[in-house]
Amino acid sequence: MKDNGLGGGIYGLGFLGAAVYYIQHATSFLNGCLGVIKALVWPAMIMYKALTLLNM
Repeated sequence: MKDNGLGGGIYGLGFLGAAVYYIQHATSFLNGCLGVIKALVWPAMIMYKALTLLNM
């Protein structure tokens, strides 16, 4: 079964958008580097917050 890659494309666009947001708001080089790392893991942070709000 072939995967059409739609999920990867959506994740890629989300990563780019998050990286641009975090880098634009960075006040130093270190904050910019941390922003790129945050952009990589933003789906995990969203799921954690959603599950804690749902008390699961």
